Amino acid sequence: MKKKAMSLGLCVAMAATALVGCGDNGSTASTESVETSGELTWRIGGIGPTTGSAAQYGQGVQNAIQIAVDEINEAGGINGYQISFNFQDDEADAQKSVNAYNTLKDWGMQILEGTVTSGACAAVSAETYNDRIFQLTPSASSTSVTEGHDNTFQICFSDPNQGTVSADYIADNALGTKIGIIYDSSDPYSSGVYQNFATEAANVGLEIVATEAFTADNKTDFSTQLQKCKDAGADLLFLPFYYQEGSVVLTQANQMGYEPTMFGVDGFDGLLGVKDFDVSLAEGVYLLTPFAADAEDEATQSFVSKYEEQFGGTPNQFAADAYDGVYILKEALEASNLTPAASNEEICDALITAIQNVTYNGLTGENMTWNAAGEVSKDPKAVIIQDGGYVSVQ
Repeated sequence: MKKKAMSLGLCVAMAATALVGCGDNGSTASTESVETSGELTWRIGGIGPTTGSAAQYGQGVQNAIQIAVDEINEAGGINGYQISFNFQDDEADAQKSVNAYNTLKDWGMQILEGTVTSGACAAVSAETYNDRIFQLTPSASSTSVTEGHDNTFQICFSDPNQGTVSADYIADNALGTKIGIIYDSSDPYSSGVYQNFATEAANVGLEIVATEAFTADNKTDFSTQLQKCKDAGADLLFLPFYYQEGSVVLTQANQMGYEPTMFGVDGFDGLLGVKDFDVSLAEGVYLLTPFAADAEDEATQSFVSKYEEQFGGTPNQFAADAYDGVYILKEALEASNLTPAASNEEICDALITAIQNVTYNGLTGENMTWNAAGEVSKDPKAVIIQDGGYVSVQ
């Protein structure tokens, strides 16, 4: 497959969609302990925020990848070769993510599992596309990360899918009769989920009585948006944004005595870990997610147990997606019968074909498959927050 040119303007455009930040690229937070001088290993890189406001996402992804890498190495590696893993912090910033990518490229990265957030991932996808490095993102859900990039695949639901299945779930389970929506109009993740939710809501007969936006420059006071939803009689609020803003919305709704059902998507995963947040206010909040840590299957319980033992805390869906990602790569590499001696382009081309023939059963879904656009097909799950933890619901 020939290398194709991609405008550098995409990187600049996507920088505006990432979380605000500045400074140098973060330090390596990984292990290369299996690597010895002259020994061939699979070099898998990871990028995500391990510091900053979205650190819960990146830390979960890094930790989960490390668990999977250790398991695979202990079992003999991939096609007889061990994995070296190198993770870089990008603070969820597009330019820092490109810097992290360049650091990993200098290290000799062959495959990237990342990045974690959509704005950063879109910028890096342009780089991996030009360099023909295969990219599998655990949690970047915007369609912008895969559009025009045949080498980038998603493990999480894309934004359109999240919006659609959320509307279907709310309607199927009669969770609300009048729907209010608050979304971040400056964020492609939030806007994308909202737009498809609104379309599907009309198809399934949900009545949207208020739609209120905010931007990245104004995300600390939601009293106006909440009051308009309350005045419109909304008994369910659909909140397609991140857990930091979610904690503020829940706090301010409580202060004004407004108690609708709250329904978030995957960005709400992390709500219970927000510093100084009264987690009792999260009781009854719904999240649409592909992973429930309280699931009783052996694979989930093993993963959760290892995660808690090694890193403390309960793994979120981003961690579970990342863990699945390493095993998906393993299965695709084994099907391709490749060794680390192959060039990055040879590995990339082989994995593009192989992953579309993979049917994977993992922590975040059964019979997962991928299309040529890089989108995953799998069934969503829903959880509700009860007694300070996530509880699976049908």
